[in-house]
Amino acid sequence: MLIVGARQCGKSTLACEAARHREAEWRNLDTAVTRQSAAADPSGFVAFPELMVIDEIQRAPELLLAIKEEVDTDPRPGRYLLTGSARILGLRALPDTLPGRTETVELWPFSQGEIDGVEDGFVDAVFAESAVPFRESTVERREYAERIVRGGFPEAVARINPRRRARFFDSYVGDLVARDVSQLSEIERPAQLRALLRLLAARSGQLLVGNALSSDLRLSARSVHRYLGLLEEVFLIKRIPAWSRNLSTRAIGTPKVAFVDSGVAANLLDCDARSLQRPEAPLGPLLESFVLMELARQLTWSRRRVELAHYRTKDNIEVDAVLEDRQGRVVGIEVKAASTVNTADFRGLRHLADRLGTDFHAGIVLHTGTQALPFGPRLQAMPVSSLWELGGPSPDE
Repeated sequence: MLIVGARQCGKSTLACEAARHREAEWRNLDTAVTRQSAAADPSGFVAFPELMVIDEIQRAPELLLAIKEEVDTDPRPGRYLLTGSARILGLRALPDTLPGRTETVELWPFSQGEIDGVEDGFVDAVFAESAVPFRESTVERREYAERIVRGGFPEAVARINPRRRARFFDSYVGDLVARDVSQLSEIERPAQLRALLRLLAARSGQLLVGNALSSDLRLSARSVHRYLGLLEEVFLIKRIPAWSRNLSTRAIGTPKVAFVDSGVAANLLDCDARSLQRPEAPLGPLLESFVLMELARQLTWSRRRVELAHYRTKDNIEVDAVLEDRQGRVVGIEVKAASTVNTADFRGLRHLADRLGTDFHAGIVLHTGTQALPFGPRLQAMPVSSLWELGGPSPDE
């Protein structure tokens, strides 16, 4: 099994707990002498009859070929638990060993439900056959700003002092660029990569237009696209594809960009909870990115298999998030930083409902107010906090 995800999101802690519970052999490739041992004798390094946990496998990708040989010889499942802070398929010189031999689990920074100790079952709830009642929320607009700048990294959540939290984010991004990105590819201009990060943070939740970024950075389009790929490989950003019933059209549509952790994005923009509430602050884009990633987290554990996309027409009619299940049923979601909602906020959702007919299951406007209110058949306004306060349906639904 392979656990991948952003640095500092708890992969090693989870793997260490599994190793302790199973009395497994533990190997940490962040340790220099361990890496040297792996490089000197890959086959001997992985030769172990019981469970072996190898932390940060991207540090020694040559081990994967040796693991393949071991697994082919002794195909008992669960012999190796690997963790990685980069998408392993993105590593340079990676031997073609993974298909059919591993099960991959993506681990993200904490969701809001995990932080609050509640079940965030929004995705399953909105696809339920029967409407799931939602009580009035107690979360006010101010708290959404606080949640955005806090993010979900365990260390950031634990640091109550804003300055200490900001230092964590600064170090996190600096170390990521210096270590993990360099592991994937040689970076000729690290200063421009950091400038790209700030531009992306300013465009959180917006369309990812590579040529516009290239012009702003005075960097070739080829370099920008390569850098974007690297930032996605190390779980710093996530591209949200354009939705279409035509799969080929979906593949070439312009994606949106979301930061995997809202706290990182807010810190890159030098925003704290107080400044984020000012009229000129980028609360709207950061809130949309925050919602997109809360949805992405839930898709990793929801009972219903759902894909996440966004919708935009040539006439600029858009829906911030489109959830589609395997039966073709669609839930559209709009995100508003305002605490009140009006009928105009449902324009994109009504367009999507007219296009899809019976396949349109529900349209929801998430807002920073406290009430959940109906706005017509299959249309509803709900607080953003319903993402983690709305439990899933009963198991028999």
